[in-house]
Amino acid sequence: MKISATTNSKPTISPTLTLMALAISAFAIGSTEFISVGLLPLISHSFGVSISNAGLTVSVYALGITVGAPLMTLLTGRIPRKRLLIYTMLLFIIGNLIDAIAPSFTILLIGRVIAALAHGIFMTISSVIASNVVAPDKRASAIAIMFTGLTVATLTGVPLGTYIGNTFSWHFSFLFITIVGVISLIANLLLVPSNLPLPEKSTIKGIGRILTNPQLLLVVALTVVGYGSPYVIYTYLSPILAHLGYSSNMIVWLLLLYGVMVAIGNTIGGRLADKNPVKALLGMFISLIGAYLLVVVFFSAHWLGLIAILIMGMLAFMNVPGLQVYIVQLAEKYTPNDVTMASALNISAFNLGITLGSMIGGQVVANIGLSATPYFSIAMAVITVLLNIWLLKMAVKNK
Repeated sequence: MKISATTNSKPTISPTLTLMALAISAFAIGSTEFISVGLLPLISHSFGVSISNAGLTVSVYALGITVGAPLMTLLTGRIPRKRLLIYTMLLFIIGNLIDAIAPSFTILLIGRVIAALAHGIFMTISSVIASNVVAPDKRASAIAIMFTGLTVATLTGVPLGTYIGNTFSWHFSFLFITIVGVISLIANLLLVPSNLPLPEKSTIKGIGRILTNPQLLLVVALTVVGYGSPYVIYTYLSPILAHLGYSSNMIVWLLLLYGVMVAIGNTIGGRLADKNPVKALLGMFISLIGAYLLVVVFFSAHWLGLIAILIMGMLAFMNVPGLQVYIVQLAEKYTPNDVTMASALNISAFNLGITLGSMIGGQVVANIGLSATPYFSIAMAVITVLLNIWLLKMAVKNK
């Protein structure tokens, strides 16, 4: 990826402090993405909508990122990175504040879309900023530090938001996220340098170059289906845990435990994908099918059902590092001027997967029932394995 610097001077702010600011923002972003998963019963009761309709707070948010990531990348390509980061967090704060005071379900969804637009562009530019404030040989470590914010959000943000919602009101959960957004805005103002380099301007032609490359297009498709399959179940995790016989207060702690399993899975997945991402991904997706089968078998078993859900949590998002690393590797090889856009499109693909999975889950819950959700996750995972095998054959052929 070609970079054109806006200034020749090096950032005077400590890279560690900059990465800390980005990690705080990533925590806010990660918390708001999944917070409504734990609040679905409360939102459903508050507005008198069904659980499946309440699930739109997940799928609409994901759809907003899907459209927003490449669109905002095109529109904001020449805005100085720090200024764009500040605008992004302001947009994030506005979206969550709207949700905190939403008087109707429609207004709640509007706030979710606004926050989603901020999410999309943040994920696109934050990795680039993290890379630019450190030496070239430390870029991967810098990105990993920044992404710890997302991991911490998975571990504590969502359960904490669910706890606040159950204790006070779901409105206060979004107010909590808004306050975190304000803190991250202040941190970015103080700790992110102003003299960051600008990337090459993203263009619509760049999107065309990426999507007309067979391997890049196949990775995008793999990301959509592979990342989306757990969301058929995950979107309705709180109702499923309630079905297993766990109380609202216990569900908060179980969501925290689920987050621990996700973090463990992400760490393992990153290490497995270091040498050969596409081969490692195949093993991960095959293992995930096994986890879904366990959920089917033990769907109504109090303890064994919980164990099956936790195993699924460890395997569900293990694929994320491999998918992201592989599309960047392919973009650097085939479309070197479009690496930023390739990253943005893969972010869209992740969230299109969330949209697809959660919407399928909604239809399954509304028309069949909670117990049918694992079967549809299995169907999506089987498609994922077939796509992965195809991609592996292409990788071998094009060596």
